[in-house]
Amino acid sequence: MGCLFAMMAGIFPRFGLLIVWIARPKLVDEAFDGWFWPLLGIIFLPFATLMYVVLHTGGGLTGFDWFWVVFAGLLDVIHWGASWTQRRQVPGYPGTVQI
Repeated sequence: MGCLFAMMAGIFPRFGLLIVWIARPKLVDEAFDGWFWPLLGIIFLPFATLMYVVLHTGGGLTGFDWFWVVFAGLLDVIHWGASWTQRRQVPGYPGTVQI
């Protein structure tokens, strides 16, 4: 069950941003000028990119909106760090002995 939760936590922001991009492309177009930055956001900082798109208004982000984007970015970095620290538990990882 823990693996399913971790997998969904990693997939949700990417899937959510992709759905927003397909359903409401105008929101993503307002937040970004092209397709390159949102694509990088989906790959590397998906939760921060999703928060940026959802909170972006015509004039950009203001005040407390930046707190949520930075908080989401920290969650993305923590997710990457947790994945890196747990890499040795993956079956077949080089240097681990399976008896």
